[in-house]
Amino acid sequence: MMALYDQVCNQLSRVVTLRYSTSFSLGIRMIERSIRPHIFAIYGFVRLADEIVDTFHDYDKEALLHQFRSDTYQAIEDGISLNPILHAFQKTVNTFGIERKLIDQFLHSMEMDLHPQDYERELFETYILGSAEVVGLMCLKVFCRGDQAGYERLKPGAMRLGAAFQKVNFLRDIKADKEELGRIYFPNWTSGQLNDELKAAIEQEIAEDFRMARESISKLPGEVKIGVYSAYVYYKALFLKIRSCKPHTLFQKRVRISNPHKMALLFLALMNIKLNRV
Repeated sequence: MMALYDQVCNQLSRVVTLRYSTSFSLGIRMIERSIRPHIFAIYGFVRLADEIVDTFHDYDKEALLHQFRSDTYQAIEDGISLNPILHAFQKTVNTFGIERKLIDQFLHSMEMDLHPQDYERELFETYILGSAEVVGLMCLKVFCRGDQAGYERLKPGAMRLGAAFQKVNFLRDIKADKEELGRIYFPNWTSGQLNDELKAAIEQEIAEDFRMARESISKLPGEVKIGVYSAYVYYKALFLKIRSCKPHTLFQKRVRISNPHKMALLFLALMNIKLNRV
């Protein structure tokens, strides 16, 4: 009956992903079926930690995150957890040899979110590494299925793609981060308004991340390429929409991609793959 428990835990991770991120879910649905549960498991783990620092304001977030860290490592060591999300995650970690260092770096970035601070360049890069780049590396571990040489070759691109996604999220959510959570992530921007010059510099950095990541997507295994490329196409479209906005607009509304537009982007991604343009 252990197989049934594993299945239920995987399904719960899938539900978490579907409820919290329709765009990310679309990408996962495009990868090979046997790989999907493991990417859902990684997202479920990341989402729980995110919820602790972003949402549970009426509770001792520091204590909750400390307990979450302890429970995570206990689950990995024991190979089982009564927390369904952590059980699914430990299964993926132990199956694909995801290094503890990656998990440590991720949780460290979550700890950084507990207390508002000024993100100078070095601190910003540390946060991006833990909150986004290592998540890309966890997924890459699954994609490569034990091919360490392939993992090392694709590692830089996976990190740049994760960084691009996170920085786009920062621009999209800049109003809520600043006004509701008291967070200002981008270096060189303190409590003042985001101006055209700073926004352009941030966008140039993101464009370079996308460019470097794009070069690696074509080298991914075929069974995952369409899923990763679909996510790339979606986030690139979101980035271009944000880029067309004036800075003050980002403080008035959250830029979104409509569901019909998402479907059109998915179709575009499928056609590019079919025509070997990726």
